[in-house]
Amino acid sequence: MSRPPPRKPFKGPPKGGWKPRPHRPTPAPERDGPPLIFGFHAVEAALANPRRKVTAAFCTENAENKLAARLQEREIEVTRVTPRDLDIRLGSDTVHQGALIEVEDLEELSYKQITRAAEGRPMLVLDQVTDPHNVGAILRSAAVFGAAGLIMTRRHSPPLSGVLAKSASGALELVPIVRVQNLAHTLGELKAQGYAIVGLDGTAEIQIEAMDWPPLVAFVLGAEGKGLRELTGQTCDRLVRISTDGALASLNVSNAAAVALHTAAMARQGLLKC
Repeated sequence: MSRPPPRKPFKGPPKGGWKPRPHRPTPAPERDGPPLIFGFHAVEAALANPRRKVTAAFCTENAENKLAARLQEREIEVTRVTPRDLDIRLGSDTVHQGALIEVEDLEELSYKQITRAAEGRPMLVLDQVTDPHNVGAILRSAAVFGAAGLIMTRRHSPPLSGVLAKSASGALELVPIVRVQNLAHTLGELKAQGYAIVGLDGTAEIQIEAMDWPPLVAFVLGAEGKGLRELTGQTCDRLVRISTDGALASLNVSNAAAVALHTAAMARQGLLKC
């Protein structure tokens, strides 16, 4: 068996001391400071929303040129940056498309305000859905299918900015949002206003396509994995499932919201055949 070669004797640090190796970690997204909105469509929609106060804008030359009309309309002074500057601030995995704005949160609404303007359109209620990508995608479906609004818990819900705004692709500025302390109490108030509270549950016996459609409906969706909390499920007037016919038995919560809203739209137009 051959022996390993002898180690070279340690001679100490080189003249002038050790030089640290360059280290360039991916910076984490900022957690403090004003709410941020990034991504071209999200920023464009925020600039087009007169209710949204924008306090600062940071754009690459290309993004500033594309957003020039909106920026000039709002008389917003832009700080010119490079893509690398935004990578450092937001994290290298963030898809910012060269546009970032600092904003103030929109004025909060009450559920009574959005129900008064509902005009028979369905309401969406989220029971502690925490993934900002999912909530953003749900907002986008709500805008596409004309939902009356989105109700979510004040706790265990993502901030209404950042990744959520990017995933919503502008819908954050279009869909009325209400954040509530006590979801069960709010569902009770919706019932008092004539809403049928319909919870989506993959194990329910009734298929959403086969249920009797009331004039006013509020769909309740639970968090990924956990689904509806027990009290929330008990508060619902009925539990329904989306019928599936594939290898997977369940849908992502954002996809389930889109299917529910599309089914409701078909029912309102009399196109749903049971």
